[in-house]
Amino acid sequence: MSESAAQTTLYGFETREPDLRRSDRSGCYDIKQLWQRSHEIIGLAIRGFKQKEIAEVLNISPVTVSNTLNSTLGREKTSEMREDRDKEFVDVAKEIARLSEKALKVYEQIFEAPSGDLKLKKETADTVLMDLGGHRAPTKLVTGHFTATAEEIESFKQRGIKAARDAGMLIEVKSGEAKASQASPLKVISQSSEGVQS
Repeated sequence: MSESAAQTTLYGFETREPDLRRSDRSGCYDIKQLWQRSHEIIGLAIRGFKQKEIAEVLNISPVTVSNTLNSTLGREKTSEMREDRDKEFVDVAKEIARLSEKALKVYEQIFEAPSGDLKLKKETADTVLMDLGGHRAPTKLVTGHFTATAEEIESFKQRGIKAARDAGMLIEVKSGEAKASQASPLKVISQSSEGVQS
């Protein structure tokens, strides 16, 4: 073979004959029509589900999901749905920008008004400007967990009871009274500067 007939492989090596180890997708299954299940698969994929999750949700094979999403029709439909979704986001962003301008005008009215109750307008402007406009301070959630022994839990209970006594509010129920009469009201003891009241 001549030099012009040599081909370059994926990794840059020259070969003289075609690589028969790799095949094109022409032999793979390509769906011919989108059915209701196909639309469900594509819809879940657009919403961010992974292929295995889609297969579990719809109780079908992951291969079916892969064939649907990788087919020519599946790719076209996915592209159309993403374009529609992006257009909706643009429309919503324009509407929020328009409402933000109105909210700023309401703020101007509040600052310029000598008196009057504009509380409702202010709350509406806060909602539009802060929440919808994206100017709200970020909310930070701190979570954690720990394992406590029975002694530690009892210690927490005693600290809670002591704090309730110090605050002046405590509900005390004796174990014998609670068992004798289920319908009897609880005795609430509040402590004030004059003494104990019941």
